[in-house]
Amino acid sequence: MAVQQAAGPDPYFPDHGDARYRVHRYELALDYRPGPNRLAGSARINAIAGRSPLAEFMLNLSDFKIGRVRVDGRQARYTHRGGKLRVRPAKPVRPGAAFTVEVHWSGNPKPVSSPWGGLGWEELEDGALVASQPIGAPSWYPCNDRPADKASYQISITTPSAYAVVAGGRLLTRTTKASTTTWVYEQAAPTSSYLVGLSIGKYQTVLLGDPGPGGVPQHGHIPAHLLPEFSRDFARQPQMMELFQELFGPYPFDEYAVVVTEEELDVPVEAQGLSLFGANHVDGARGWERLVAHELAHQWFGNSVSIADWRHIWLNEGFAKYAEWLWSERSGGRTAQQLAAAAHRLLSSLPQDLRLADPGRKSMFDDRLYERGGLTVHAVRCAMGDEVFFRMLRGWAGLHRGGAVTTTTFTAHVNRFADESLNGLFEAWVYGAALPSLPTVIPARPAHPPTNTGTVQP
Repeated sequence: MAVQQAAGPDPYFPDHGDARYRVHRYELALDYRPGPNRLAGSARINAIAGRSPLAEFMLNLSDFKIGRVRVDGRQARYTHRGGKLRVRPAKPVRPGAAFTVEVHWSGNPKPVSSPWGGLGWEELEDGALVASQPIGAPSWYPCNDRPADKASYQISITTPSAYAVVAGGRLLTRTTKASTTTWVYEQAAPTSSYLVGLSIGKYQTVLLGDPGPGGVPQHGHIPAHLLPEFSRDFARQPQMMELFQELFGPYPFDEYAVVVTEEELDVPVEAQGLSLFGANHVDGARGWERLVAHELAHQWFGNSVSIADWRHIWLNEGFAKYAEWLWSERSGGRTAQQLAAAAHRLLSSLPQDLRLADPGRKSMFDDRLYERGGLTVHAVRCAMGDEVFFRMLRGWAGLHRGGAVTTTTFTAHVNRFADESLNGLFEAWVYGAALPSLPTVIPARPAHPPTNTGTVQP
């Protein structure tokens, strides 16, 4: 595992995260009441100081009432305003020393304001969901909110028993007492704060396919009335899982869950081991199947292999976009070359002022970044040939599993596999703004695409 910590603040979100320390584990205990939208929580955060003494440090946390803050069991001084919880321990933490922070908080959670609308905890008509990318995690728990600071999580959530709780990771226990139920989830793999997903609602749970011995359990959590449509729309997800493991390497987590909420979402959202879809993404006609592939691919690209800071978001979205094209190609749809040509035509009609390597905060979710990112991966594939390209890709996902990377890391990795330097390709596609020509070496369609059948079992 290769972890590359960003040296300083994220240039796009300098108020989020503190590079002077890193967290290796969060233990969250939450009590949520959907009616009044009331959240009370406690966090035990195990962290390690950096190279300098920590006389004070910062956690990101929205506008909650703070009960108490302790560092290594001793009461600590703190200030809390502007989404920053600044903590001053009773004595400075020594360089390189492990320390533990305890925070208790309560209030009415609400989304964090951003240029893209509210992010994070969202109260629904009957429940709640968390979709935090990129800076919504502080809407519900105190965290070192930077993508490179990855930690394991244990999350305990108590809710009225009528509600199900779905979180990324393995369900350890579910305990009912009187009218409430406590759900405890463990996510052992290193996880970025924005990728801690959560959904609270009234769901029916189904098994997608039969994982078999050593397979990846895949579950869907959906409103009961959407089960017929879901059963068709997600029926081929087990085949996607098989294909992506063949092309990208082993699935990096213990299991995978998808949640469909009763409400509409602009776009699905990935979390670690979990993806969230809106009711509008279920039509019974596989109309959104490319997004099923996209969100699954993020488990490798973006979640397991994360970015050191948000300048490198094309490494998440370009690979997930290309996974859509690979699934289409391998399931009997349009080839990657055909989809690349369509993306190229689209981009040629749009302004060419976006650079993948550093798109700027305003453009980090621009559709052009997704399409150009997919085209860049396609250009690398065409330059390398399939055998070397997919060997390179499996090496990338394996070498950096659980870590954080940059564009420079990726270009160096590709060049180690290429017969000749691809620096010119990256200069044009990643660092330049003008749209290069469509790659002309066309990868062959595989002879044996996977079956179109699939099953969903209640």
